Amino acid sequence: MKDIKQQRKKNIIKQNENNENIIFGRNPVIEAIKSGRNIEKLFVLKDPEGSLKMIISMAKGKGFVVSEVDRKKLDELSGMQNHQGVVALVSSYEYSTIDDILSFAKIKNEDPFIIILDEIEDPYNMGSIIRSANACGVHGVIVPKRRSALITASVAKASAGAIEYTKIAKVTNINQTLRELKDKGLWIIGTDVNGQVCYKTDLKGPVAIVIGSEGKGISRLVRENCDIIVSIPIKGQINSFNASVAAGIIMYEVLRQRGIKSE
Repeated sequence: MKDIKQQRKKNIIKQNENNENIIFGRNPVIEAIKSGRNIEKLFVLKDPEGSLKMIISMAKGKGFVVSEVDRKKLDELSGMQNHQGVVALVSSYEYSTIDDILSFAKIKNEDPFIIILDEIEDPYNMGSIIRSANACGVHGVIVPKRRSALITASVAKASAGAIEYTKIAKVTNINQTLRELKDKGLWIIGTDVNGQVCYKTDLKGPVAIVIGSEGKGISRLVRENCDIIVSIPIKGQINSFNASVAAGIIMYEVLRQRGIKSE
């Protein structure tokens, strides 16, 4: 019986963390409301306190339906994850296009700064990368349709709500996308332990940074389509960073070279 319950729990977690129509956690839900995302229904823990009261007020101010429920219901909706007392049923995430991303850079009068994720499958890594991308002024993130995490509840939670403000494009073929970006004048920068030192490499101008998967790094074909390969110097015994940490370091180096300006 215990094994059956554990398997059932695992199935619930897997089902809900891949759900594109659920957001859980206080910051992700707050940012979804503020950004204008359509929320079909908001579930909040009974007898709400603190920021949960603020979330209810924000939601009702937008005309959203709010239902106070017990923790068991929230656990079920979130897949037994850390929902912090709030779960939102939302409309499907609206992906941007590459042209949307490039137009956004043009509106800001900035050289395009794009992050391309080559088979990042861990939703927490993806969410963390999107959060860093937003913080570093990235104009958009590009992900493949296959062999990649997509915008789900877990990604939204890990991004701390950054998915609501970051343009994310979903493409069929990463290598074809790299060639298209090259034709539009972008430099394609790959990341690998054997590349040039990132802070000794000119990363200014229009760039697209490719971040490889957690285990394999960037694929061979993608690497061949890169103009430059850069690396992060490492001093310890472990020879690589976690994908989201590496992405954050490279993104901040681009920001540093461009000149850090507050909005």
